[in-house]
Amino acid sequence: MPVDHYENFPVASWLCPPALREPIEAIYRFARTADDIADEGAQTALERQRDLDDYTLAFQAALDGRPVARWRDVMLPLARAVHAHALPRHLFLDLLSAFRQDTGNPCYTNREDLLDYCARSANPIGRLLLHLAQQDDDQLLEQSDAVCSALQLINFWQDLSIDLPRGRCYVPRVDARRHGIALAELGSAIDTDATRALVAELINWSRALMLRGAPLVHRLPGRFGWELRLVVHGGLRVLEKIERGGCRALSRRPTVGVADLPRLAWRALWMRRGTPTSTPAERRGTVA
Repeated sequence: MPVDHYENFPVASWLCPPALREPIEAIYRFARTADDIADEGAQTALERQRDLDDYTLAFQAALDGRPVARWRDVMLPLARAVHAHALPRHLFLDLLSAFRQDTGNPCYTNREDLLDYCARSANPIGRLLLHLAQQDDDQLLEQSDAVCSALQLINFWQDLSIDLPRGRCYVPRVDARRHGIALAELGSAIDTDATRALVAELINWSRALMLRGAPLVHRLPGRFGWELRLVVHGGLRVLEKIERGGCRALSRRPTVGVADLPRLAWRALWMRRGTPTSTPAERRGTVA
């Protein structure tokens, strides 16, 4: 689907089963619009919260078959998808609670607090996609949560140079303190030995979480599994680029683009159980 924002990962791409592209697009537009209400524009935090309240009411009205005045182009396709596929409503409400939390630009004390946010801002998307794929056993859900939380964390570290100057910080205070850094110092956009060590540690945490969930790709059938392979490798590629840039994430923002697609496709093709991140040549050190 065409999108109005830079995206690291495929959204309703040709790899997804054609019958599910419409509901996937509806889910994406719902989340993207709510995220924009929370993040974009010049509104105050209170104005954003009021808009999110109205957005929640519009969502509930659409699902109940009542008239929707605002965001009809988002809510009506979503309502069709929810009813056609019996999508759990509470997952959408979890997303909205995370977006509302964003309006206050909170600081996160530790990784547990940040993962609680990810459990509402990212994990519901994976669970909705698993629901569409009619896959819902506990192990699959846990692996999906690991992949989605890892993707959310990767996006945070990728966007440090954008978020920090705006007063938005997802670096846990405990992690920063361990490296002798106060959160307020991160907004300077100056990479130091301490910030680079901090970013390297956060990257390792995110990668470990991604690899914990990566076996999910071998359990999803057909196109879903191939789509997820690219998603996993897209996230890992971002981490790789941050590392190759010396973990200077406060001043640089790496992206994944068209030039990366051959590498991602090759890695996805060679993905095997127990070796989720590289091809045989790369493991031998013969491919850059």
